Amino acid sequence: MLVTGKDILVPARKGKYAVGAFNTNNMEITQAIIHTAERLRSPVIVQMSEGAIKYGGQDLANIVIDIATRATVPVALHLDHGSSYESALKAIKMGFTSVMIDASHHPFDENVHETGRVVEAAHAMGISVEAELGRLGGIEEHIVVDEKDAFLTDPEEAVKFVELTDVDYLAIAIGTSHGAYKGKGRPFIDQARIKKIGELLSIPLVAHGSSGVPAEIVQRLRDSGGEIGDAAGIADEDLTEAAGYGIAKVNVDTDLRLASTVGIREVLKANPKEFDPRKVFGPARDLMSKIVEHKMKVLGSVGKA
Repeated sequence: MLVTGKDILVPARKGKYAVGAFNTNNMEITQAIIHTAERLRSPVIVQMSEGAIKYGGQDLANIVIDIATRATVPVALHLDHGSSYESALKAIKMGFTSVMIDASHHPFDENVHETGRVVEAAHAMGISVEAELGRLGGIEEHIVVDEKDAFLTDPEEAVKFVELTDVDYLAIAIGTSHGAYKGKGRPFIDQARIKKIGELLSIPLVAHGSSGVPAEIVQRLRDSGGEIGDAAGIADEDLTEAAGYGIAKVNVDTDLRLASTVGIREVLKANPKEFDPRKVFGPARDLMSKIVEHKMKVLGSVGKA
């Protein structure tokens, strides 16, 4: 069933579990996400970035909406990292049930102003809104933040921001980062900061850049001819702990990109003469389903729908 993000995340916050928000770019990724949610009886959020909208347009949105509408578990279609008021309104017109306005690169007052505009328009149409306070490092499509420009979310400022904007859920900077390169070794997640913000705010909190970048998948990418540097991700235990402190939405994109690429590469390496797209994309879809299942179990959303 197609629902708003708030319909999914408010119960998650109260129940101290988190829901995966997985980015999609095609039919196979969408099927892997929603069909796995169905099988595990888990609520789920399917995200499209502005890049995904440029790539797949209304056609891709319609695929998500159709599968979500026919699903028997709650599914929301969310705009990831909307860069402007216009972008958020475009997504709403396309049928999205949740939108993000990311004005975190602006000064606090301007972030409040831009977020407030989107909240006013979206709430009038029954659509949930996510905003961001603080800045994550790393690279994700049009989002590029140097480490020197990244900063963690201030708890007291978060309270003020929510009061001024009436936003439904808030993405906070806690040490995660976008992309496959999140630092050497185990990235530090500021659990104390999450706990503090969670104590001050009752709305769902959001963790961006939360792919695990599994070592097995990275090695399989290399073994199948791919090239990748010293990739590192967020530890499962850190996400489970964060869910207990108020993180209710966990964004995952890189893991599915890696799994999709590995699935395709392995087929073509083993069978260079293969050109049936079903036999090429099918294994990729299966591997992505395994990634989604693992994440749902880590976040505690299995059986919650």
